[in-house]
Parts: sequence; C-alpha cells; structure tokens
Amino acid sequence: MIRFYFHPTPNPAKIALFLEEAGLPYELIPIDTSNGEQHAPSFRAINPNGKVPAIVDTEGPGGRDARVFDSTAILIYLAEKTGKFLGSPESRPDLLSWLLFIASGLGPFSGQAVHFQFAAPEGLDYAVNRYRREAERHYKVLNDHLEGRSYIVDDTYTIADISAWGWLDRASRVRKGADDPLGPFPNLKRLFETVNARPAVSTARAVGKHHGFKKVNDEETKRALFPSNYPPIA
Repeated sequence: MIRFYFHPTPNPAKIALFLEEAGLPYELIPIDTSNGEQHAPSFRAINPNGKVPAIVDTEGPGGRDARVFDSTAILIYLAEKTGKFLGSPESRPDLLSWLLFIASGLGPFSGQAVHFQFAAPEGLDYAVNRYRREAERHYKVLNDHLEGRSYIVDDTYTIADISAWGWLDRASRVRKGADDPLGPFPNLKRLFETVNARPAVSTARAVGKHHGFKKVNDEETKRALFPSNYPPIA
C-alpha cells in the first residue's frame, strides 16, 4: 500500500496521475499546506523539507516501510517498482535528463513565475520578468525537442510526460494574461492535450476533491506557505 501525502498543487498532481495510471492501491493523506500541516513533526519525519508530495510505501525494499519525497524521486521510485512508464533501457539517459530538466528548471521557474505574478507584493517587476521569461525559455527548449515527436522520450508515454503535465496544467498562471498560454509552443500544447485526454487524468483530478482544503489566503496562510519570508518566532 502507498500512503500518499497530498495537496492539490502541481507536484502532487503528478503522483496522483501516476498512481491512477498504474492502478496502484493507495491511501490518500491530505496535507493542508495553507494551514501549515506540512510543518508538523509527524510530517517532517516523512519529508524533512516540509513539502508535498511524499509517500510511504508499506511494501518497500526488504518488505519494510520506505519513505520517498520530492515528486521526481517518487515518479522514478514508483516507475521502477511497477516497471511502468520507464521507456526502453536504451532511453534511460534521455529519461533522466528530461526528468531533471523539468525538476530543476521548468518546474521551479514556473512556480516562481506564479509566485511573483500572484503572491508577491507589487513593484517587483524585475523578478516578475526574470521568472516568467525563464519559464517561457524552458517551454521553448521542450517545445523544440518535441518537434516531430509524440512524447518526450522514446516516442512513448513515460514519467517525463507525467512530470511535464503537472506544471503545464498551470500554464495560464505561469503566463498570466495570455489568451492561449501554450499557443506559442504548439508541440508543447500538443503534448499537454495528448496527456490531458488520457482517462486517468479525470480520476487524478478528482483526488482530494472531497477534502476541505483551506482556500482563504490570509496572513496565517502566507506564514504557512512562505515561512522563510518571516523572522523565526522566538
């Protein structure tokens, strides 16, 4: 059984999609990051970095509980565990390269672009421009790679496509105000639409829908989500 620590944001969405695609049984454990539940000692014992997603596999190596945190690490772990969505052995270098491109570039710059356009104080125009343009640059790199390809790696659906889908789903926030956020990146748009049409996406989107996650963006929420912006409490 997989215990899946979840909040409805892009990185946990990737894991929800993999679990639904693979048909793995899992127990959903909501972590309301707007309420600061990610900072509880019980969760920090699973992810010392205090982020979602995280999983505990109760049937890990040696039959023992195995914790895994960070969405890319979880995707690799679950793909290796199930033997699904890994592509061919020959494509492994490409798979790892594109997974880390998303994990270290496309994802973080997308997240910062969203933060500075929607959450940061007014007047930080340099940061807004920097992160949005870098997100768009990563879009273009991946868009160019996809020319003549159906998928990112090995011309077959892999965890690289699942990982990209998680953040491309938020393109309207990354490219705030754009009428067609993925329009300038037609190959990327095609990939997103291909993945988004898979039956497992609709079930993945329903994960956690019945949990009452906090939606009010008050001072408590800001302190929970961005604790490094505040001095530590003595």
